[in-house]
Amino acid sequence: MAARSGAAEVRVLLLLWFAALEGAAGSEPSLKCEELRMGQYMCDDPKIDNSTQEPMNCTNHTAYVQCLPAPNITCKDHLGVEKVFTGHEVGFYKPIECRNVNGYSYKVAVALSLFLGWLGADRFYLGYPALGLLKFCTVGFCGIGSLIDFILISMQIVGPSDGSSYIIDYYGARLTRLTITNATFRKMQTYP
Repeated sequence: MAARSGAAEVRVLLLLWFAALEGAAGSEPSLKCEELRMGQYMCDDPKIDNSTQEPMNCTNHTAYVQCLPAPNITCKDHLGVEKVFTGHEVGFYKPIECRNVNGYSYKVAVALSLFLGWLGADRFYLGYPALGLLKFCTVGFCGIGSLIDFILISMQIVGPSDGSSYIIDYYGARLTRLTITNATFRKMQTYP
């Protein structure tokens, strides 16, 4: 009888030990708010500067917007404090990309290219005085150069000479150049 009670005690101790191990393995470190999935947080729209049409406080091509975790989400906020959110507190700041602009308007550049491109006004405006003078002297390369410049400027291929971007409405029609890097995934095309 003593052997049976000793075996029962060993079984109970083993069950408690396995339960403790499973409880320790099941307790995960708390999640950072930056690691939340889409739908678990809502980010504010950026505040746009009217003169540059870019997000305010843009430094090094990056601006930050505040994000609010959904109600009853538990995570560590931007200060490292773990708490349960109600949907009204800032959980983290999400970085968004912004561009470097120096005062060259896209609308002005296209209008100059369309109406005064044969005089080289578009190239003078964008900071290419040699090409502007050459277009002026040749009457826009007999109109062919004016047409080519109009296409290049309207497609945003030719930009300001200082390397900055055009001022274009933030929610307007912007072109984004796609680049291929080592991190780009290429799907092989299969033929039927």
